[in-house]
Amino acid sequence: MSGGHGGTGEILTALGTVHDPELDEPITDLGFVTEAARTGAHVQVKLRLPTYFCAPNFAYLMVADAHDAVRKVPGVASVEIRLEDHFAAEEINAGVAAQSGFAGTFPGLATEELAHLRETFRRKAYLAALERLCRTLPPTADLPALTLADLPPSAQLTALLDRRRALGLPTAPGAPLLLDEQGAPLPPDRLRFAQAVRVSIEGNAGWCRGLLATRYGPAQPAATSP
Repeated sequence: MSGGHGGTGEILTALGTVHDPELDEPITDLGFVTEAARTGAHVQVKLRLPTYFCAPNFAYLMVADAHDAVRKVPGVASVEIRLEDHFAAEEINAGVAAQSGFAGTFPGLATEELAHLRETFRRKAYLAALERLCRTLPPTADLPALTLADLPPSAQLTALLDRRRALGLPTAPGAPLLLDEQGAPLPPDRLRFAQAVRVSIEGNAGWCRGLLATRYGPAQPAATSP
């Protein structure tokens, strides 16, 4: 498989901003992107998932988010995202292409869109990111007294700020570190719950990687065409 060339590198970068909503990891890192091809202003992307029966709501979110992310790349006028080897691939691909929404894609089966589901997993991702950052701090740190300005630059801090922005939570330097997913002060003892959320997310991610490897073999970089 070849590396990205020219505008295709931008396509893979855009796809790297799309996360599995449950696992909170980029679909590129998870091995879900198998091909990204650009012909002039048209882009075609192929996706796969760990199992044939992965939840259609999660699958729909990833296909729709991939479509939106690639469409924002400069010079791209049309996008085709193809989910493959999934029981609802035909419906999801057609629904995203027609911008029908989840309920419109599965009429009679789905009664509402997925905003609430997306928000639920954003909150879980935020709690996991908060606990992950707190684990890097000295045991003697006075967590309730810390603000974002007190934290050194790190990948964990960047991840936390990204997830705060997604939820509309404060990201100013003077904002308290310990805020819950609603923006209220978080009692330090609730970090144990946040730890359970993080462990669950990381465990699910490892499980899905194992399923994907069992189904398709070791993960490979996405094939690209300029």
